[in-house]
Amino acid sequence: MIDNTLWQTKLHARLHDPAEKALVLFRDPSDHEEGTSRTLHSILFKDDIPRKVRRFVKWADWWASAADRPRLPKNAPWAQLRWTKNPILIHPLTGSTFDLHTLVDTEIADVEARSLTHFERLIVRPNSNDSLFQGVDWQKTLLAFWRFSPDLGSSDEEDHGRIGVLWQHLPADTRCPDHSIWDHLDLTSAFAGAFEADENHQAALLALSIGPVQPFIAASRSTSDLWAGSHLLARLSWEAMRVICESLGPDAILFPKLRGVPQVDLWLRDTCRLPHKWFNDCRWTKGATDTNPLFAAALPNRFVAIVPADAPAELATRIKRRLRTWLGQLGKRVVDQLLRAGGLTEDRARRDESVHAYRQMREQIRGFPELHWASVPFSLVLPRSKSSQTHVDTVRLSEAMAPFFGVDSGERSGFLQSEAWEILQQEIRWDDDTTFYLPNPGVLYPAIYDLSERVLAAAKSVRPFEQTQQYGWRCSLTGETEWLTTDPSQLMRSYSKQKDTLWYQIAKKTPALAKPGEHLGALPSIKRVWPKLFADEVGRAIGQTVNRFVVSTHTMALASNIDEWLEFGSNGSKELCETIESQFPTLLATALPRRIASRHGMKESFRRIAKYIPSLLERVREEKTDAQPQGEERIIKKSLGVNDRLENYYAIMLMDGDNMGRILSGDPASAIKYKDSFHPNVKESLHKLAANSPKIARFLEEKRAVSPNRHLAISSALSDFALYVVPHVIEEEHLGRVLYAGGDDVLAMLPAADLLPAMGRLRYAYSGTGSVGNIGTWPKANRQNDLFCKYGFALLNGRLMRMMHGATASCGAVIAHYQTPLRVVLQELRASEQRAKHLGRNRFSLTVMKRSGSCLVLTAGWGNPLALLLDLRDFLSEPAVSRRAVYNTLVWLRDLADDADSDMLGPMIEYQFRRHIADQRVMEKRDVSCLANRLADLTVSQKGKCGSAGQGHQASVSRLQWLETFLVVAEFLARDVRTSSFCHQRSGWPHTDEV
Repeated sequence: MIDNTLWQTKLHARLHDPAEKALVLFRDPSDHEEGTSRTLHSILFKDDIPRKVRRFVKWADWWASAADRPRLPKNAPWAQLRWTKNPILIHPLTGSTFDLHTLVDTEIADVEARSLTHFERLIVRPNSNDSLFQGVDWQKTLLAFWRFSPDLGSSDEEDHGRIGVLWQHLPADTRCPDHSIWDHLDLTSAFAGAFEADENHQAALLALSIGPVQPFIAASRSTSDLWAGSHLLARLSWEAMRVICESLGPDAILFPKLRGVPQVDLWLRDTCRLPHKWFNDCRWTKGATDTNPLFAAALPNRFVAIVPADAPAELATRIKRRLRTWLGQLGKRVVDQLLRAGGLTEDRARRDESVHAYRQMREQIRGFPELHWASVPFSLVLPRSKSSQTHVDTVRLSEAMAPFFGVDSGERSGFLQSEAWEILQQEIRWDDDTTFYLPNPGVLYPAIYDLSERVLAAAKSVRPFEQTQQYGWRCSLTGETEWLTTDPSQLMRSYSKQKDTLWYQIAKKTPALAKPGEHLGALPSIKRVWPKLFADEVGRAIGQTVNRFVVSTHTMALASNIDEWLEFGSNGSKELCETIESQFPTLLATALPRRIASRHGMKESFRRIAKYIPSLLERVREEKTDAQPQGEERIIKKSLGVNDRLENYYAIMLMDGDNMGRILSGDPASAIKYKDSFHPNVKESLHKLAANSPKIARFLEEKRAVSPNRHLAISSALSDFALYVVPHVIEEEHLGRVLYAGGDDVLAMLPAADLLPAMGRLRYAYSGTGSVGNIGTWPKANRQNDLFCKYGFALLNGRLMRMMHGATASCGAVIAHYQTPLRVVLQELRASEQRAKHLGRNRFSLTVMKRSGSCLVLTAGWGNPLALLLDLRDFLSEPAVSRRAVYNTLVWLRDLADDADSDMLGPMIEYQFRRHIADQRVMEKRDVSCLANRLADLTVSQKGKCGSAGQGHQASVSRLQWLETFLVVAEFLARDVRTSSFCHQRSGWPHTDEV
């Protein structure tokens, strides 16, 4: 008989508070625990809950509450709050408030009825024909409650019985509304499950990471390789987390937050067998291309989970075994694909014994990926002599922390040494003897987490590896391992001199898998084949053939030209259409950016022609000679409205959140004060009480320690940013292509014209704010497919998402010719990102790699510098403005002293600009004087923080050198080949209504 005690315990924990608690508290005549919670308990448990289950859930609720929020007197009148009269949400990262004004019109009976109906629908029965009380599938019901409980509601704000997107953000504690009821229920369920599954009813924090990350991703020759490396690591991360999810439920994982992640949804539907109809509205069930969210690499390479105290070693062993088995099976499938692609049809049953490539695959992936883990039990803070879990003793925890903090044994360190713990470890009592704060082990989550991170870092410093012997010629991409072959003797001589190798046949028969001359080892081979294998996997999942498209660098460079042609000129391009149609058999169709397909869906015949433009252009340029000019290139230019030359430059950007480790660890510099966590009404009362209590006054001013709800908030924000915001900004608002989006890391490719607006839009969306100086209001109803950002939240298609408010991000970007080797571009891209980090963070560093071999490097801050660069680009792109406006200004700057002030710079820049304006109407359209003064002020402000002149970080530049680069970059971006009125209209940033 199956023991369902674990799932029953976790389900009871998820129901100990009703979801609508904030709406009914002090409004419902009955206690909040008597409403839908009591009814659901009756339906599920028939009011027969074992005593030990109740005890585990009570402990879990105490620990979760103490870990997530400061406790307040339960019965003190000033701490009782009717939230619907003054509904406030507080952003946990900044303490900023989001005022919902009023919810008093919300009908309690209607909310409770809809909540009960919603939860009853999520109860899974072993047999769908069973009556209501004839059994429950406990595990599936727990998974259903975890996944779909927050999905109630509608965005129809005129129906007061529907609370719309607010349902996902209803607070767990109205006095401290900085975390949702779902965060609290997840944490309570995680603790309760750990207590039940452990022999001694104890919990531990498990931190685990896999790698290596950067070397694996960096070994790429194409944009497809880049995506494959990132996505494969994300998939390995999920296979590791899956062991925890299957054993303890997905709510056991605190970071990252898994709810709504497409790969997890697929597991819930197909492996756990939740009803398919529940997932019908999910985007991943509909997309038949690789814009499907399943193709997003949205999971990081590490996770933190709450597990039974006696389970970490066993779980880590199972995870390692799972990863090795999964990767081994994948490796065999990859070799199968390579043999088929090379035209070898050897019987499958004999391959393992007779084909050398299988043995090579097994040997070369042995030891990959690396797995590091650390675990810290909460029992370190429990008194040895007491079975009660409501008291703490930090002696053993101090001893465990000492070696990792460099202090003597028994000496306090880390959180235990903080002012916060000095206050929190003591009970504060009022005159009426009520308790302000009673510490339990949940309070010490910050110390447990900090210790686990340090132990994990120590584990990573030990890099054990299995040495493998590689005798023959090495992989052409990495140079580390032998290339895969069916004949070992071929490894003894250069593959460039052989015509019968497996890879020679693959390049000849299946060029999508290998270019001529490529001979790959095991890991590069897996990355090369993974896109096809995963596309087949997604196709089976959604019941359709999934078409992968890889936007080439050449297509991306031409994207703006093609988009404008489809928008304005396609009806007058008969000659181009006839030319391409006549050469269809000799041309290859190329993938176009997603925005082109969505914008021009009604022009299918012209989009079909557009797919062949890059291929035709490349063929023409290869065959072109001085004696035989090609008419096709003239036709293309004429049709696309280009007089001189077509765009040959594209952009690639790499954005990364700043100080993410510090934010996760609760560094005081990024933490808010305890007082900022409280509802304004409660905060006001506490300030009055603090006047007579130094302890309370100190407590309110102290920086708040890290908490699980903070980690859940960060994880949720990063997940929503990667899954929803990044694809929308890059692929819906602009003509870009997301190559990787995992949390705060974004790698994307764009046309050069879209780079600056996309970078700015993405940066401000990351923190949930509008661009500098924008004026706007939060929309009453979200317009279809519009992104609005304000107060640290983002609203997109009726989905309200908490973003990384107060956090910053740095970005590296490169504009390069489409024929520049991708390896070189990626190397410069990483250098650009590091330059932005090195020079102060919260800025961007742009490198323009010219075809001539020279480079322009510009590093500047967000906000005004980026806005000014856009404005200057637009000014210089005016047809009436001569390019000599920049060149003559540069000549004048070289004779100027570097300490020139803005009073001198501004008028001189204006003078040079005015001299080169042919049509004075431009003066009315552009405020040249204001533009020149802004340039002068920005230049003067660069003193002491100018960017690097080269690829390193040491060579600094003067202010005037920085201004020269600023002007030259703006002029490069302003050239007519990459600017037009349509490009400016398409730019997603800045907007006047985005705030």
